[in-house]
Amino acid sequence: MSFSSDEVNFLVYRYLQESGFHHSAYTFGIESHISQSNINGALVPPAALLNILQKGLQYTEAEITIGEDGTETRLTESLSLIDAVTPDIVAARQNAHNAQKQAIKTDPGSGGEHNGVDGTSCSTATTAGGEATPSAPETMDVDQSIEIPASKATVLRGHESEVFICAWNPSTDLLASGSGDSTARIWDMSDNPATTPNQLVLRHCIQKGGAEVPSNKDVTSLDWNCDGNLLATGSYDGYARIWTTDGTLASTLGQHKGPIFALKWNKRGNYILSAGVDKTTIIWDASTGQCTQQFSFHLAPALDVDWQTNTSFASCSTDQCIHVCKLNADKPIKSFQGHTNEVNAIKWDPQGQLLASCSDDMTLKIWSMKQDTCVHDLQAHSKEIYTIKWSPTGPGTQNPNMNLILASASFDSTVRLWDVERGVCIHTLTKHTEPVYSVAFSPDGKFLASGSFDKCVHIWSTQTGGLVHSYKGTGGIFEVCWNSRGTKVGASASDGSVFVLDLRKL
Repeated sequence: MSFSSDEVNFLVYRYLQESGFHHSAYTFGIESHISQSNINGALVPPAALLNILQKGLQYTEAEITIGEDGTETRLTESLSLIDAVTPDIVAARQNAHNAQKQAIKTDPGSGGEHNGVDGTSCSTATTAGGEATPSAPETMDVDQSIEIPASKATVLRGHESEVFICAWNPSTDLLASGSGDSTARIWDMSDNPATTPNQLVLRHCIQKGGAEVPSNKDVTSLDWNCDGNLLATGSYDGYARIWTTDGTLASTLGQHKGPIFALKWNKRGNYILSAGVDKTTIIWDASTGQCTQQFSFHLAPALDVDWQTNTSFASCSTDQCIHVCKLNADKPIKSFQGHTNEVNAIKWDPQGQLLASCSDDMTLKIWSMKQDTCVHDLQAHSKEIYTIKWSPTGPGTQNPNMNLILASASFDSTVRLWDVERGVCIHTLTKHTEPVYSVAFSPDGKFLASGSFDKCVHIWSTQTGGLVHSYKGTGGIFEVCWNSRGTKVGASASDGSVFVLDLRKL
């Protein structure tokens, strides 16, 4: 029996549909070209993927428990799906358990099997790697002086699904968050310890049958304008929206066909830029809500955009290409090619001279408008690089005496800091144990916050690469951000929580 990648893709697509992950199914269907496969979906029974996985699990259990001589060994535990793909580790765990059990039986001073469950000590816990490690309270592997106390953390509850993004208002301590529950929220984090932070709920609705109903689509992106009086949001429902700080919907921007993946205000605040699954990028007039120009140069979904000036920008895509476009120009003024997998994020340096890009090809590249090939091809990460950020330092910034640094966050669980002028990695930050989804520099460039799916937010010194502060939340961290004064870090998580860390007098 064999199977093709088309068949696997169809089973995954059907599973996403059946599980209610409709936007994920939609995007996955487009990227995997489901419509072009020759599979008759009517012949595929419900829950087909789960049934196949379950049968595979049973086969793996049989493979592990039945020895070469035909004798059967009882498993000490039921197998998980992850165990099924690591049968060697399961077998090693089984052997270790049997050896430990035998040792207890032959040691008269051990007290039999009463020091733990089924002969294992109460002071051990099994890690994902299958090794026994001392169990510990739910704290981080850092000094107590580094760990941020609960009294310095404000947990904000209200979202009903994962919170993908958060961003501080540039003028006041308002924190915006966007979630899979089809809402954005604005939290008032002004210093008033006597009250619970006030939240405004920005419900993303669509017109259906003459009435407004919740879109039931993820809010994927949000950005404050430079004055902090308007918030733009992008959604999987295909609409961008502009809101005032009191939660009033000011404009609905409808031109994309399908989910919006990214959007940004320009510095002047008169244009908004968006990128979508429909392969296009759009410049919007913020005052009228009208599409000023739509750019259709990518051959696949556009994943990220970043302004270079008030009228020129770069965009990247799953088509592995980067285009630099300008308002009123009918073709890209520059195109960069060199990545060998989809380009996840792009960022211009503070001067708009150098463009950094990161990709699933595990590289990050630095580009200049002065040449066609990349200035630096930086290869050090061992898995996909999800995002990048420039420090707010270097010539022409408010922090001219500090070197310009680029931070990269990867699924290999590390963050790297790069001296771009020399093209070298100056620090590798290794305390995270799961993919790192977000990094953010403090306004003075002296610190870097990182957020990972290990539920931890770490604060690092950019000068030494040392860990300064840490906090463990209750869900995987999608986004971290600093307020304008550099005194608070906001974070959003997969369990629907948003939290704010107060770093004053720590």
